[in-house]
Amino acid sequence: MKKNPSPYHGFRFPAAVISCAVRWYYRFNLSLRDIEELLFERGVVVSYESVRNWCDRFSAMFAYQMKAVRPRTGATWHLMSCS
Repeated sequence: MKKNPSPYHGFRFPAAVISCAVRWYYRFNLSLRDIEELLFERGVVVSYESVRNWCDRFSAMFAYQMKAVRPRTGATWHLMSCS
């Protein structure tokens, strides 16, 4: 039985660096060059184009994972008065 290959297989950087860059881009609304600079401060030399490619490729996977762990909405709605 074959294991599913990691979506990060074949990339130069480890999964932790890629996922961190994508998370920063979408969570904190940083520019690609800001992400490049933050990674450089941590000793990772990467171009903003690589970060853009990672965001294009892995954004759907991150969105699916975040949606899967989000709590479900209930059938009961609570109305709060604003008086």
